[in-house]
Amino acid sequence: MAKEKPILALTGTHIHIKGGSDKLKLICKACNLEISEPLSELKDLNLINENDGQDYIPRGFYLIQEETAFEILKGSIIINIKDLINSNRHSDSSRLNGCCGLDGCDGMNRVCLNDHEIGTEYSDCWRFHKVVLNPELVQLI
Repeated sequence: MAKEKPILALTGTHIHIKGGSDKLKLICKACNLEISEPLSELKDLNLINENDGQDYIPRGFYLIQEETAFEILKGSIIINIKDLINSNRHSDSSRLNGCCGLDGCDGMNRVCLNDHEIGTEYSDCWRFHKVVLNPELVQLI
């Protein structure tokens, strides 16, 4: 029996994936290393927290960016920093700016354990805390 394709629903500035399994993981496309804890689609957008210095998205959830906005590319996958695994900060220190954490203003600053770029952490005091993963470099499975 053929596997049913997920249905995409557009809401605000995010795409929500309906159908398929409830929990997905992210992998690095370059080496297939798992880079996230199991994640579910965030259906209740009231749980988004837009307070600086706090988690933007609850643990255990993901969102997919519907359109390019500011420095976030269309299709980017947004997760809680605490859900990122098998990852390190970038070896290029010029990408690691910020006063209390990483401001994310200088390009991708997270790599998988095999040193492949995967996305950008925003963890500075004046930012919403999140990881934005590049859709060309990671994949939901």
